[in-house]
Amino acid sequence: MAYSETKVVLGGLAHIPIIIGFFYLIRRQYSFGAMLRTGKNALSEKVTKATPTKAATPAKAATPAKVPSAAVKAPAAKKPHADVPVNTYKPKAPFTGTVTENYSALKEGAIGKVQHITFDLSGGEPDFKYVEGQSCGILAAGEDAKGKPHRPRLYSIASTRYGDNFAGNTLSLCVRQLQYEKDGETINGVCSTYLCNLSPGDKVKISGPVGKEMLLPEDEDSNIIMLATGTGIAPMRAYLRRMFEPTEIEKHQWNFKGKAWLFMGAPKTANLLYDADFEHYKSKFPENLRYTKAISREQNNTKGGRMYIQDRVLEHAEEIFNMIENPKTHIYLCGLKGMEPGIDEAMTTAASAKGLDWSELRPKLRKAGRWHAETY
Repeated sequence: MAYSETKVVLGGLAHIPIIIGFFYLIRRQYSFGAMLRTGKNALSEKVTKATPTKAATPAKAATPAKVPSAAVKAPAAKKPHADVPVNTYKPKAPFTGTVTENYSALKEGAIGKVQHITFDLSGGEPDFKYVEGQSCGILAAGEDAKGKPHRPRLYSIASTRYGDNFAGNTLSLCVRQLQYEKDGETINGVCSTYLCNLSPGDKVKISGPVGKEMLLPEDEDSNIIMLATGTGIAPMRAYLRRMFEPTEIEKHQWNFKGKAWLFMGAPKTANLLYDADFEHYKSKFPENLRYTKAISREQNNTKGGRMYIQDRVLEHAEEIFNMIENPKTHIYLCGLKGMEPGIDEAMTTAASAKGLDWSELRPKLRKAGRWHAETY
């Protein structure tokens, strides 16, 4: 059928509204889909801004096997120990201290040689200041086999910042003379032998102080678990004097109100360093201090073998981990490097009994500033 030109034009114009409506529907559908895609993100952002996460509230563990975040979360506070002195005196420009006393820290019948040595720190510019848990370097007199000065050897400081005389001008060390056999000959450690043989009045080059790993927390109601063998008792002695020595308490404004628990390992009773002091503190502060000993050559563990510090940890596993669940509990370990695997094994077994994984918990405690270890 033929159409005139006028009919064709009018027919085309009649379809225009239909075409416009079709494109309008397409555009509306596209816009609605875009709105859905972007609106979800916008809504999420709005909710996030309206309800911020409370960082101070630790999340609860989902299952018993997970490490409770409350057990490892450090209390919110400013950066700890920011004002602690470090490297006031470097090895190339050490402080010269004077020996005031050097006596045996052992009782009759003990194995080896361990000395308590005190140095006068007076006259320094600047003053040689330190805090509990730090170490210092000792530069032995003489030269090594290559004709060079001896490198400094680090020793944990056994006194508080006020010193054994409470005057704030001394530093004390607990030093065991290193001895070992080589090709049938007894070899003496260079620096430990030097220190053990010092006499009052002798001059000694001292560097430091160094270290922030073993410092006490600032909270007075913290709980402190201490694991020590041999001369690893040095920093623990400083902690306990700061907590419980009457003259110390009078001098400082830090009054310990928490629980302290010392586990001490030694081969014989005569080798228990500072034992009388710790027993005295325990008698005066029975609610705040526990003192547990592992004497390997005189006591037996549950299997009939020698009693080591890790055996004591297993004996008290439930109590220890109950304390660890408190975010204000700190654990300090100090002693021979060989003690660490045994402690780890004991803690693994103890943690497993509580449904925890020690291999996960330990690094979290360290990251939270609650696991402190120093071995040598």
